[in-house]
Amino acid sequence: MRGTRPDLTAAVWRKSTYSDGGGGDCLELTGGIPGTVPVRDSKNPAGLILYFGTSAWAAFIDVIRAGAR
Repeated sequence: MRGTRPDLTAAVWRKSTYSDGGGGDCLELTGGIPGTVPVRDSKNPAGLILYFGTSAWAAFIDVIRAGAR
């Protein structure tokens, strides 16, 4: 994502269903930003936020699902 970063101060973050259930490796994501999926580390909510395009995120999830079988 290039340009101005969206304001995520009021964002509602949720843990990814593909995160580690033991509380260790957890990704959180939020919605409401057209064409973009913001992702962060739940252990460091004030840290780096990665922004993925929706098609890139969908492709990533497809790979995860394929490996989970």
